[in-house]
Amino acid sequence: MIVDYDPSWPAHADRLLQLVRAALLPLDDAGAFGYEHIGSTAVPGLAAKPIVDLQVCMPTLPSIEEIADLLAPIGFEPALGARADSPGVYRDTPRPHHTGRAELFDKRLFHSPEQAAILHVRRTDSPFAEFVLLVRDWLRAHPAEAHRYAALKRALAAHHATDPDYDDYTRAKSVFFNEIEPRMRSWAHSRTLSTNSDHID
Repeated sequence: MIVDYDPSWPAHADRLLQLVRAALLPLDDAGAFGYEHIGSTAVPGLAAKPIVDLQVCMPTLPSIEEIADLLAPIGFEPALGARADSPGVYRDTPRPHHTGRAELFDKRLFHSPEQAAILHVRRTDSPFAEFVLLVRDWLRAHPAEAHRYAALKRALAAHHATDPDYDDYTRAKSVFFNEIEPRMRSWAHSRTLSTNSDHID
């Protein structure tokens, strides 16, 4: 179900990220993990499923059991997926340009139905982790494209309303990402060049 943007989503995500950060502290004594609010609920004004997506990136992935033991006290449990091939449960589906070792796309997925949240645990060097941040930041910077994406999601949600799970809805959205990715990459490259030029004396 797609609903209008709720301004309370960022604060809810921040509160959960603080809990996750504290829970994972035994694994992150060097402070090397990255914590982000991702997905549609992280884009102001964007309609979304009322479930916040969170991302934690860490240099190596512990076993799912080890992470589950730490997250259980704060209400997160492993997400198993609706099907054996559900996208994004045990590994991310590489984008067309992504290359590299298969293990870069391994992940651990957790959810908290009571707190309406999904937690994606990825490697720091995961190309997909970088991609989801690019999508978030590009949509934040391009409200018209975010509005177009919202319209597409509503149409896809209506089309898949009688499906037993979200899998085909999730896969269908990749058409939009395929279309916008060249422009996102160009935008990110321009921002990098601008930032670098700002640091030249």
